[in-house]
Amino acid sequence: MESFDVLVIGSGPGGYVAAIRSSQLGMKTAIIEKYSTMGGTCLNVGCIPSKSLLDSSHHYEDAIKKFPEHGINIKGEINFDLSKMISRKQAVVDQTTKGIDFLMKKNKIKVFNGIGSFKDKKNVELIVNGKVTETINSKNIIIATGSKPSKLPFAKIDKERIITSTEALILKEVPKHLIVVGGGAVGLELGQVYSRLGAKVSIIEYQDRILSSMDSSLSKELGRVLKKQKMELLLSHKVSSISRNENLVNVLAYDKNEKEVRLEGDYCLISIGRRPYTEGLNLKAAGLDVNEKGQIEINENMQTQVDNIYAIGDVVRGAMLAHKAEEEGILVSEFISGQKPHINYNLIPGVVYTWPEVAAVGKTEEELKLNNVDFKTGQFPMRALGRSRASSDLDGFVKILADKKSDEILGIHMIGARCADLISEAVVAMEFKASAEDIARISHAHPTFSEAVKEAALSASENRPIHI
Repeated sequence: MESFDVLVIGSGPGGYVAAIRSSQLGMKTAIIEKYSTMGGTCLNVGCIPSKSLLDSSHHYEDAIKKFPEHGINIKGEINFDLSKMISRKQAVVDQTTKGIDFLMKKNKIKVFNGIGSFKDKKNVELIVNGKVTETINSKNIIIATGSKPSKLPFAKIDKERIITSTEALILKEVPKHLIVVGGGAVGLELGQVYSRLGAKVSIIEYQDRILSSMDSSLSKELGRVLKKQKMELLLSHKVSSISRNENLVNVLAYDKNEKEVRLEGDYCLISIGRRPYTEGLNLKAAGLDVNEKGQIEINENMQTQVDNIYAIGDVVRGAMLAHKAEEEGILVSEFISGQKPHINYNLIPGVVYTWPEVAAVGKTEEELKLNNVDFKTGQFPMRALGRSRASSDLDGFVKILADKKSDEILGIHMIGARCADLISEAVVAMEFKASAEDIARISHAHPTFSEAVKEAALSASENRPIHI
């Protein structure tokens, strides 16, 4: 039996980062991964492959819609090869997962392939092809098994026509009509991929707006842009049945007035969120269980009720984000080694990789109003930037919410080109408790998209934006 200081179950962003940090801190470390490749959902069937397809489809759309206005003329009809887009996506995934293999070797982390199942609180059995092949002992164990797509009780996911995001990444054809159930980040991103390639895309959302967890101004603006891009948005609609008839999928829904709405498409993507994945762990053997949401309960140090077992990422409370899981993996490793790390969950940014991109950090306007916080707002449109006009990316804005008395920034919300990168400035500023005036007085390079952040700060701090 091999023994370790730290054993991580799951090699997604939270798990492999926890393993690397543990090794860096001098602890003998091992990791268990059930699949043949490392990286979890994010690297294999989530963040990385979806962004690859978003980029490929974006290039195609630009070639059709934007190249001519830039004076770029392409002779003949512009076509795309979906199979090549998919194979390029897979090449990116393969390169990225191999990079994790390299990092495991570099940091002398022992990798076990199989299912990790608790025997007791310090011993985990490795199950391969249904059989226990060995038992691994560890002083500390970190559960990082991630999540799986949520299901609807009345819809059978056949992985052919009624699909999840995993299957949407490997389609062999562009849908004629893709029906997306769920108006969150994943559904909108994959919907936009296939919309760019010629599919009719209908988004059905139960809430009265898309991206319901983000600031409503972002939801409204992205909704406006997506409609302009010919995507159909059916808001405040409750889906009651999804059925397949050969190569057609029928979706029955009701609007807020109980009016029946029927849609027929050749593919239906169910994208209603994700659920914690703890199957096969045999948690009871370690003295653990899950709550009503399927999550493992933890304290502020990611410690479960069993003091040497920790849980991070999608299996615990909070947003299901790869970068949140990474921070938790580092926190646990440092806590085990005797340090006193801390995570400010208010400063975990959220990003949607549609185009325009959507990004936010801190409190929304709705949250501030609900908590009776006296705040002020500064907003600046992207179309007023020289950089936006130069690139023809005119949609969107940056909005800054600041305390009315102290001017401390409480939230920054943005939609536009490169907002996934711009949001980091907001995180840094808020980490150091910057005021809107602090950002307003910092020189921003010209011409850049980041100038919108400065102008929004000018608007919030002294109501004196320069360029509008």
